[in-house]
Amino acid sequence: MASSAQSPVPSISTDVLPLDTKGLRLGLKRFLDEDLAGIGKIGSCKFGVYAFFDYDEEPIYVGQTCESLRSRIGRHLTNQRTDAVAMSVLDPYEVYSIEVWPLPEYQEVSQKQSSLDWKKAKGHLDSLEATVFDLLMKRSKFNAVLNEKVPHTAMPKKIPVSHKGVIVSREVADLRGHPDVRIARRAQTIARLALVVCERDVQPGLRRTLRTQARRLQWLVEQRFAPFEGAAKAEDAKADGDNVVLSEQPI
Repeated sequence: MASSAQSPVPSISTDVLPLDTKGLRLGLKRFLDEDLAGIGKIGSCKFGVYAFFDYDEEPIYVGQTCESLRSRIGRHLTNQRTDAVAMSVLDPYEVYSIEVWPLPEYQEVSQKQSSLDWKKAKGHLDSLEATVFDLLMKRSKFNAVLNEKVPHTAMPKKIPVSHKGVIVSREVADLRGHPDVRIARRAQTIARLALVVCERDVQPGLRRTLRTQARRLQWLVEQRFAPFEGAAKAEDAKADGDNVVLSEQPI
């Protein structure tokens, strides 16, 4: 006789955010709240360049800000109110670590675009972004970053000291960093980006981003399949053997 006992029904969590989303926000806050000698908190730096890296430490996006690193990075990863996210160029879910290059010497410069101080600060920022972009392109196994637009401008002779940190816990990394999850997310991002390209009159740079995403997906799929390749071949051989035996049976 079957038991009438029922499995316990899991209680509904009262947490506002899922564990991985909450963990990401805590990790991001921890990174941006780090104190740097002579600068203060990383997130408080007004001018600077930032880069996002995925779970393979592959550079995936480079940007700049003149409002504060905290505000700009936060919009990418928590509010998702940036063109890069809206156009499916960048999936915040993929970001594992962040590197920033602050320019604290311009902290007091106001955004009055007619002032000489502003033009100097913005010129330095543009040049630094181009330099970092070029540097990370060379580090990338794909020789590519997902940015739709490639910054081209005069490059400074010296790059300021950068600061890098992982923004996800081990627990969150186990959830978001699993290759099958990443493959599914990346395929979904590519599908959304392909729809944007299909439905709008886009610049060639966005098509380049789509190609880069496709290359990244193919590489990840191949890496994931590698441990199973031997088993797949054995499975194919067994299936072929079964077919041969069946074909030899008299009609």
